[in-house]
Amino acid sequence: MNTVVTSRKAILDVSRTLMKSRGWAAVNIRAVAAACDVSVGTIYNYFGSKSELITATVESIWQDIFHFPEQPHAFDRFTDCLAWAFDCMKAGNEKYPGFFTLHSMGFLEEEKSNGKEAMNQSWRHIQNALYTVLTNDKNLRPGIFDQAFTPEKFVDIIFSLMVSALLLQNYDCSGILEITRRIIY
Repeated sequence: MNTVVTSRKAILDVSRTLMKSRGWAAVNIRAVAAACDVSVGTIYNYFGSKSELITATVESIWQDIFHFPEQPHAFDRFTDCLAWAFDCMKAGNEKYPGFFTLHSMGFLEEEKSNGKEAMNQSWRHIQNALYTVLTNDKNLRPGIFDQAFTPEKFVDIIFSLMVSALLLQNYDCSGILEITRRIIY
């Protein structure tokens, strides 16, 4: 085995590739080490356990699927962002088959809370980006939000619909877009 020093990023790149080509079972310390052409110990220098490796891989995949544009005003309208997000979901499902429905089962039973927290952190990142786009949308109907119906609550509802679409593998966002248009514009 070659003991060439690698990086956390390189390990995660290989882990994502293994996930795409061979599924969850392929993401383990030995398989990743072999695919990276490094020793098992090298992988343990970056990840303390299989669960840590899988957790980091899941975070990396979420980031790969939903990498929001760096420009703060990349979307003029919230509905444009929603359409983009659904396109990302569809592309993510094609790139990482089964990821959306199976990733929570990839964590070891005793360490599922770490996996759930990583997933929740990724989801919060997506929700925060949606919130930013919504609050920067200059086309919103005046007075749409108040203390009872806040932008945060609206984003929570939309995100719940997105998660449902992920689980059902239904990437047709036309209904959600129409509801959104009728509510906020």
